[in-house]
Amino acid sequence: MRRQWVQGKAALAGLNAGNSKRTTTYPTRERLLEVFQEITLTLVIEPHQTRYHLTALSPLQQRMLALLGFTSMIYTKLCEDSSDPP
Repeated sequence: MRRQWVQGKAALAGLNAGNSKRTTTYPTRERLLEVFQEITLTLVIEPHQTRYHLTALSPLQQRMLALLGFTSMIYTKLCEDSSDPP
């Protein structure tokens, strides 16, 4: 992902905790991973079914997936009913 940013000269805002408007073209691995730390998978186990819910991706997370060549579908397919909160 970092190589893609450098090659495309794309600046990305939202990676700096202290200043969310500051952009960078050279993100660290740590910053890239921190963006995804707020993702939560919730399982609701009932007698006859188990339901799943994933938190929605932020625009920043969606853009990062796009820079890797993925659509957000790779994330939403993790659980079929992720759009229905428990």
